Order: sequence, then C-alpha cells, then structure tokens
Amino acid sequence: MDWDDAKYFLAIARNGQMLGAARALGVSQAMLSRRVAALEEACGTRLLHRSTQGCKLTDDGKIMFGAAERVEAEMLAAAAEMQGRAGISGTVRIGAPDGFGSAFLAPRLHLIKTAYPDLHLQLVPAPRSFSLSQREADVAVMIGRPERGRLQVRRLTDYSLSLYASRSYLQERPAPERVDDLRHHPLVGYVEDLIFNDELAYNADILKDWRSSIEVSTAIGQVEAVRGGGGIGLLHDFIAAGHDDLVRVLPDQRIVRTYWTAWHETMRGVRAMQAVTERLHDMVRGTPGLFVPD
Repeated sequence: MDWDDAKYFLAIARNGQMLGAARALGVSQAMLSRRVAALEEACGTRLLHRSTQGCKLTDDGKIMFGAAERVEAEMLAAAAEMQGRAGISGTVRIGAPDGFGSAFLAPRLHLIKTAYPDLHLQLVPAPRSFSLSQREADVAVMIGRPERGRLQVRRLTDYSLSLYASRSYLQERPAPERVDDLRHHPLVGYVEDLIFNDELAYNADILKDWRSSIEVSTAIGQVEAVRGGGGIGLLHDFIAAGHDDLVRVLPDQRIVRTYWTAWHETMRGVRAMQAVTERLHDMVRGTPGLFVPD
C-alpha cells in the first residue's frame, strides 16, 4: 500500500468532493481518481461512494480514514520533533471570526512574525465556522466551546457586546432611556438566516422582539453601518473602543460571550502551531480590559 494514495484519499474524505480535493492538492481529478482506485484495489474494497453530490465514505472507508489519520498524526509528530531541532518554521493558517480576526489579530500578526521569522502566517477572518478536520485552518478562534470532533480546545477570553449609536445619529434622535425605547429606533444586527452559531443570536437577550432594519453578515460591517448613522447596534466593545464617533447607549445592558482556540488533535505535536497558539494567548493576556471593559 502506497502512503501517497492514502494521502489523496484523506484529501477527498475531508473535502467531500473530487474537484475540491484536486484543487487543494494541485493535481488533476483524473490523477486523484487513479490514486484512490489504486488504494481501493490494494485494500480489496470500495472506500468511497461517488455521486454528483460528492463523495461519501463507505463503512470500510471510515475505518481507513481513521487509520490514515493516525498515520498522518505520527508523521506530523515526527516532523514536529525535527522542527524542534531546526527551529519554528512552516505555514500556520489561523481561522477566526471576522471581528476578532480583522480588528484585533490582523494588526498584531507582525508580532508573531517578529518572534518566528521563518514562519509563514495565513489569517482567514470570516463570519463562519471552520472545519479543522478538513484543514480549513490549523488553529481556529471559535465563538463558544466546540463540543464535537477530535479537537483540543483552550479558553481564550471572554468578550462583551454593548449597544452603540453614532454621534451624528444621536444629534438627530434622542438616545434611548430604557430597553423598550429601542423599538422606536432603527436597529442594526446580523442577517438572521446566515447566523452560523447560536451564540451569535444575542440580540434577543437585549430585546425579545428585536427586529433589525439593517442586517449585515459581519461584525465589522455592523460597526460601519452604525458609524454611518444606520441606527443602534449591539457591537463588540473591543472593536467599538477604536472609534471615537461611537457612543455607548443604555450602558447597563451588556452581553458576554467567550472565544476559544481549537485545533485538531492530530496537530497537537506540531511545534509551529503550538507556538502561534501560545503567542495568540499572550497577545490577549497583554490587553487587560480590552475585551470586557470595566
């Protein structure tokens, strides 16, 4: 059995389709199909169900997937040991919610690069969850503790959200004095049917029948909509702190959530990933009072 064949099989199993796996590996679909066929012939069984909707693992394929992941983990551990002797290097991709990734982490990536100049860093700040098993990211910052998958998780920090309006908006309309007054203001929030995590459905924690007149699918976009005078929004305090044109209203109303870092258990021995994760936690610890202001 050729390990390269198993490597191609893993890519398909994680991606769920031939085309996506071929693109990720930089090979043709024809080559990918031949390599998986060779692996199936060596195993004497079918490992994948192929259809126009994609590829699904057979029962034997699930057994092979687990075995191939264990072999991969051992190889990663060996690579990590060699990296430990050679220094921190390689590529580490960080997946993060757009607010944390763009507003906090992106301006500080150079600190990691300065500490580890041989590292190549990739940041994917996006309003969605990340599949660590499919290697969409090496380490991910997640909203809420992930409960599924073969993941290692670590609490990063609590963060708070408060109600804000722009100074220009408040020059034209009186600030709300009580929560019920919000019903008389245009509200800014997430696009309801694109909320990817129940932890983000927090507007109802402030006002049970919250109805946004402007919906934006990203945290950064919501900040900009409120800054533009679009209404009142529930914004991340650590992002709002960087904008003097935002005014906090109803300051007794606050929502608290938690960021977690997570990585697939097969990555636990990769020294570069461990170094990046530790630096990330150090950066957060170095900003006391930013994520949950007094």
